[in-house]
Amino acid sequence: MSKEIIHTVQVEFGDCDPARIVWFPNFFRWIDAASRNFFVQCGVPLWHELEKTHGVHGTPLVDTKASFKNTASYGDLLNIHTSVTEWRNKSFVQRYRVMRGDTPIMECEEVRIFAAWRNDGVPGIRAVPVPVDIRAMCE
Repeated sequence: MSKEIIHTVQVEFGDCDPARIVWFPNFFRWIDAASRNFFVQCGVPLWHELEKTHGVHGTPLVDTKASFKNTASYGDLLNIHTSVTEWRNKSFVQRYRVMRGDTPIMECEEVRIFAAWRNDGVPGIRAVPVPVDIRAMCE
């Protein structure tokens, strides 16, 4: 199990649909920010620095599953509880619990990889083993 980091989001009017509830893609935008915040709070350098030292330039998403429990609206303060629930060789599972106080709003699990540029002449990225030092910072 890893550390749990909380990322806070204030819902703005523009985050909502005409029914005044958060338009669902905004949750994924906030979760992506919470993912990066998790690593920052664990002491992991910014991606452009990590690319210089480890060849890693980010943690792209390869799978996701979400469940919406309650609605949220503008003015709400949402806390996104983020942790890594499983470390694999070249990927990891990140879990998010979006809460408004004690009320669950959304739960999500994502599988992400540590990505590096391909080195075989083909454009694109490739998954690389999870850096041991980064994993240690996050546990």
